[in-house]
Amino acid sequence: MQRKPSQKSATDKLFNHRINEKITGVSRVRLVSDDGVAIVSFEEALRKAKEENLDLVEVSADQELHVCKIIDYGKYKFELLKKNKEAKKKQHVINVKEIKIRPRIESHDYEIKKKHAQEFLGKGDKVKVSLRFRGREMMHSDLGMKVVYRMIEDLKEYGLAERDPIQDGKQIVVIINPK
Repeated sequence: MQRKPSQKSATDKLFNHRINEKITGVSRVRLVSDDGVAIVSFEEALRKAKEENLDLVEVSADQELHVCKIIDYGKYKFELLKKNKEAKKKQHVINVKEIKIRPRIESHDYEIKKKHAQEFLGKGDKVKVSLRFRGREMMHSDLGMKVVYRMIEDLKEYGLAERDPIQDGKQIVVIINPK
């Protein structure tokens, strides 16, 4: 499948620098190099970059004078990719896992649901405990609340409830955050 020209991938957004002759409409630039920072003409900056067999890269075009660096652009791209990859590794996405229970749940089924919730909380995920009523069970919503509070109490050492359980129509919901 071909990409539409207007769509940009993540790497395109990361490397939207203008380099060498692609820097247009600029007469003077603020040049950052090994020698320090200087304000020079664009032609002189480009000549210096060519002499050193490096690239003139526009780093910032927001200011009155465009900021350019004399660097090896291939190496610069590699370093940016590496830095971006490291940042992604350090990110942790918190998922919300849902445990569905019923007001008249059997003890063995309850223990299995509790064990799953403990595993999810141990992995660092949030757990949403949903208790759903059917038919006439709504008349005994206090039984459902007891089951949900029992689950919160049993999971107390693994995580804490964000807030008290909320009854929303035919279900009671509570979200438990990992410790």
